[in-house]
Amino acid sequence: MALFRLNIEWADSSKNTLVYKYPFKKQGREVNDKSRIVVRESQCAVFVYKGQIADVFGPGTYEMKTATFPILSKLANWKYGFENSIVCDVYYINTKQFTDNKWGTKNPIIMRDSEFGNVRVRGFGAFSFKVDDPTVFLKELFGTNSTFETYDITEYLKTLVISSLTDAIGESKISVLDLAGNTEEFNVIVKAKVQSKFNDVGLKLVTLIIENMSVPEEIEKALDERSKLGILGDKTDVLMKVAAAEAMKEAAKNPGNSMASAGVGLGAGVGLGQVFAEAFKGGNNAPQQSEVKESKTSCPKCGAEISKTAKFCPECGEKLNAKKFCSECGAEVKSSAKFCPECGNKF
Repeated sequence: MALFRLNIEWADSSKNTLVYKYPFKKQGREVNDKSRIVVRESQCAVFVYKGQIADVFGPGTYEMKTATFPILSKLANWKYGFENSIVCDVYYINTKQFTDNKWGTKNPIIMRDSEFGNVRVRGFGAFSFKVDDPTVFLKELFGTNSTFETYDITEYLKTLVISSLTDAIGESKISVLDLAGNTEEFNVIVKAKVQSKFNDVGLKLVTLIIENMSVPEEIEKALDERSKLGILGDKTDVLMKVAAAEAMKEAAKNPGNSMASAGVGLGAGVGLGQVFAEAFKGGNNAPQQSEVKESKTSCPKCGAEISKTAKFCPECGEKLNAKKFCSECGAEVKSSAKFCPECGNKF
């Protein structure tokens, strides 16, 4: 058999091709020592002989020599290496990063929340991946197809992302209130979980983005109401009273018999005024302090009625609460005393 010169190479012009099987033509799948293989950047080439993966080559140019292809030479059991032609398959695998693969939850993830019970959560985002181990990837996913595109595998990869996200939410036991604020933390946790699954098929998860985690509309409304109450702080009673007033206004509008409507309208009108009066009495709604009746006493000099806390009599100007001493014995006596308790002297 005449020997021929064969250049094996793949100039990738696509955006989504993961695997390309080199199409041998006239000479079938025969290669010899006159052949040469070219592997470009972001590519690797895998030689398969009789269904077995042999040698794998990264970027570079390789001559078909026994020393260059040790595994293939051993499998073929050649005595003279590539001097005789052999039949094999060559697969080019694209090792570049495939970006902007969207993922989203088709069905909601059920999470248990201590306050809201079982809550349905949805999420969406994007991820990028690349082939990390060509041999494992060929064995586990690709097989012997002539070509393999990203869309042949992205649906499967999405299920790995979503299942890992479900596990992460379940294990975190995080509350619904804190869910939206922890997407970065979930990125790290979920990426670690997904990577172990990607490793099993020879892939690497380069980036994972969780763009949003959403809950049902009724839960969102409840969270909005809770936020509103948090802003009001100790003014929540005002909100409740205003809400009651609104309810009475709506009740007054409710059609019915004339007497009932009149009664409701009258009650609403009276109640509305009371509600707003109570609601806006003061910031802390503290009860009004009633005036305490002042204690009274008499001026020791003129007998006028004066306050016990007064320092001078407003009628005669007598200084009050001053110390008083007995003129006979010098003992200190109360200013209101009429006799000395020590000697009996009359004042």
